[in-house]
Amino acid sequence: MAKQTSFIDEPIQFGGRTYQPQLDEKRLKTALGRVWSLMRDGRRRTLAEVAAEAGCSEAGASARLRDLRKSEVRERYKCKAIHSERVDGGLWVYWMES
Repeated sequence: MAKQTSFIDEPIQFGGRTYQPQLDEKRLKTALGRVWSLMRDGRRRTLAEVAAEAGCSEAGASARLRDLRKSEVRERYKCKAIHSERVDGGLWVYWMES
């Protein structure tokens, strides 16, 4: 896996009805850092591959990919875009353009 950059001290906005910063922020930022570090190589991966390689659930990997689509995150971490493409039925692949 690519070298991980620390997202812990960065002001990233998470949200949702059940989000509690004191319980969730560090964990979500750490997962975001792992997904970002993984996806920097531009390789196409299924959601299952992203989750397995980044060490999180598929739901978590999907949410972190959505976070990487936020303009403030893209700008800060030099991510032009997160792309997705349906490859077969319900199977999608994702890749990051740096």
